[in-house]
Amino acid sequence: MSEDLLKRILYLVGALIVFRLGTHIVIPFISQTALASLVEDNRTGILGMMNMFSGGALERLSIFTLGIMPYISSSIIMNLMTSVVPRFEQLKKEGERGRRVITQYTRMGTVFLAVFQSYGVSIALQSQSGGGVALVTNPGLTFSFVTVVTLTTGTLFLMWLGEQISEKGIGNGISMIIFAGIVAGLPASFGNTLSMVGTGELSVFTVVLMLAMVVLVMAFVVFMERGQRRIAVNYAKRQQGRKMVGGRWLFLSWLL
Repeated sequence: MSEDLLKRILYLVGALIVFRLGTHIVIPFISQTALASLVEDNRTGILGMMNMFSGGALERLSIFTLGIMPYISSSIIMNLMTSVVPRFEQLKKEGERGRRVITQYTRMGTVFLAVFQSYGVSIALQSQSGGGVALVTNPGLTFSFVTVVTLTTGTLFLMWLGEQISEKGIGNGISMIIFAGIVAGLPASFGNTLSMVGTGELSVFTVVLMLAMVVLVMAFVVFMERGQRRIAVNYAKRQQGRKMVGGRWLFLSWLL
């Protein structure tokens, strides 16, 4: 293993450790008793899925509660706008300079979405309770302001961390953060599945069927990712040394 690769791996691991530590830092003015009761009552459904993608940050109401989703939403919006808005379409064609401008717009969109979503979260939390105890110990404008600042800063930090991983680590930083969040929840998911099998809520056949579906989906994704086809590319005959060279074969990905 080369020294450069080792440094990249260590940088990636260190960044993911910082991410995991951040998911345990709870936002201010939250009652832990009410939070534990509320989470226990809402483990399934859409909240459970959102919590999985945030790496458990949602169920703890940590500073990374919003996760990286505002950045992903902003990126999707910008990709759509580059196809329908002439100004952004022109920027896309300007090469590196245009990409930098689009990146700046994406970051500004992330800030806007994070502020909007964090304010909605602050309003929703003030009306929640668990076990007969109010979730927010100090409701009002102060809580809303602190929550908006905290959650927006957390999302921007994750955005920066993802960009640093992409630049200095291995692979796409945003994808790595999402992957780390999902993997962090796998042990608990396996434990819950085994517990449900033990209590009879799930049959062994159902579990085996789910595992088989997971394996098949992974195999299909790998097949499509690595799939190639041969496309004949004809060049004009030209002299290379003492040989005449004509047509060649070029390998292209199925996605192309």
